[in-house]
Amino acid sequence: MRYLTPGGAISEAGIRALEDAADEARTTARAEGVVELLATATSAVREATNGPEVIARIEDALGQPLQVLGGEDEARFTFLAVRRWLGWSAGQILLLDIGGGSLEIAAGADELPAAAASVPLGAGRMTLRFLPDEPPGEDAVDRLREHARTVLAPVAETFAAQPRPDHVAGSSKAIRSLAKLAGYPAPGWSGNERLLLPRAALGSWIPRLARLPASARQELPGITADRTFQIVAGAVVLHTAMRELGIEELEVSPWALREGVLLRYIESMAWG
Repeated sequence: MRYLTPGGAISEAGIRALEDAADEARTTARAEGVVELLATATSAVREATNGPEVIARIEDALGQPLQVLGGEDEARFTFLAVRRWLGWSAGQILLLDIGGGSLEIAAGADELPAAAASVPLGAGRMTLRFLPDEPPGEDAVDRLREHARTVLAPVAETFAAQPRPDHVAGSSKAIRSLAKLAGYPAPGWSGNERLLLPRAALGSWIPRLARLPASARQELPGITADRTFQIVAGAVVLHTAMRELGIEELEVSPWALREGVLLRYIESMAWG
């Protein structure tokens, strides 16, 4: 998303960065004796106006096809990973996952969700559209919050019909970073092993984050250099989603889309 142009295309610099990453992964896989390499792309590539060209060039760098996931597939794979991490006895789960291009929401009591949705509220996408200045300021944050509320309104109605969750989970690097900043360890755990993120604590940090430039944000606990670009938008979208869905607190899952893709692949091998 950082390389997205105003016209919605991934820039040449961005495509080259993706090619370099794919080539490095391919080289490492060969050196380590990897027999099969799984390669997936999500909404940032899927929805770019030059997506087909980008996908073709990544596939050339990889030397194999790229699996391009739809938004609901992202939600389902991530839900599977979180279900496995929480355990079979977790009951009804409500999941939020924020990527660069989209926000995924899923809910259910089984291995796969009974309801899944993907909306274009990714942290990178919203940064480029609503928070391009550094620091972004509270007026821009208010505009993003209103936009997120409008987009989430019909989704919230869908998930309000689901049973009350036994666990509300959040996954993705952005949510983990925010939990390290504004959350606290779950009872019986220490450090960052199992974090809880209250909506109130997250909300209290947003005005402060909006007043800080990126160079200062990366000095905060949990905010790494690669997260500073989009952490404010991620915080606003997550806080708005929690409010619209009636979530007071969520627990952070270290497993997300990548683990879900791996789990589904392993199971497909077993079924075969």
